[in-house]
Amino acid sequence: MKNFALIGTAGYIAPRHLRAIKDTGNNLAVAMDTSDSVGIMDSFFPEAEFFTEFEAFAAYVEDQKLQGKKLDYISICTPNYMHLPHMKFALKNGIDVICEKPLVLTTADLDVLGTYEKKYGARVNSILQLRLHPSILALREKVQTAPKDKVFDVKLTYMTSRGKWYLQSWKCDDRKSGTLTTNIGVHFYDMLHFIFGELKRNEVHYRDDKTAAGYLEYERARVCWFLSIDAGNLPENAVQGAQRTYRSIDVEGEELEFSGGFTDLHTQSYQRVLEGKGYGLEDNRAAVQTVEIIRSAPIVANPGIFHPLLARLRGA
Repeated sequence: MKNFALIGTAGYIAPRHLRAIKDTGNNLAVAMDTSDSVGIMDSFFPEAEFFTEFEAFAAYVEDQKLQGKKLDYISICTPNYMHLPHMKFALKNGIDVICEKPLVLTTADLDVLGTYEKKYGARVNSILQLRLHPSILALREKVQTAPKDKVFDVKLTYMTSRGKWYLQSWKCDDRKSGTLTTNIGVHFYDMLHFIFGELKRNEVHYRDDKTAAGYLEYERARVCWFLSIDAGNLPENAVQGAQRTYRSIDVEGEELEFSGGFTDLHTQSYQRVLEGKGYGLEDNRAAVQTVEIIRSAPIVANPGIFHPLLARLRGA
């Protein structure tokens, strides 16, 4: 049984990590969050230590290390901009990391972490759960068995509506979140790289606080993409639920169904890490580089390859 710490316990994604630690037969020794709204811990690890100040948490970890009780893993579910310092802390203490997306905001940060891994002998693992989804794996197999010169036409659409609070949160601060495309899109860019290979062209057609769109060309695909948190952009056929979300990947006119099948992907991710098969720094480089370019690339007017929803938005 491995001993874990979890930083960011009050966050949205933390319960999936708590369940993954529990379901893989391991123990949460300590958790930390600046918020004390962490009652979810009682459903999984009611005896875990808990701190609301990072300094107190760090002192606990270092004291345990001196007593020969070093943690095996630190799981990180904090806001994006905190990932790098929290991972550096873990690595400096010789503790392996499991970190949520986006792993970091820049490729330079990946290089820094690579230096820390070599110096301290610990490893970074990331959650790239879409690589484990059955529908994604099936599409990857289809692409790999298609004729080598076949280039697929793809439309990627992802909308997850957010209220006014979003624009006042760290998620809308470019320095902290890396913008919309990093915060909600990085998994999809990783998925596209995983399925279709090396990225050859990266073009941005639209970008504001709520919506972004563009064109990506991979070895095996031409992709028009559209991401938004604005409910006003939902297509007419979108499912109107409490969260008002819409997710679609259209490959050559065929819809890829992957709205379900997510319930145990974090647990599968943890199991892979425990088996020494986790996704590391270099597995993240392509997606991090993709969003890094999208954040600063000039806006290009290229109506011939606009995503259909962008054409509608611009025509409004």
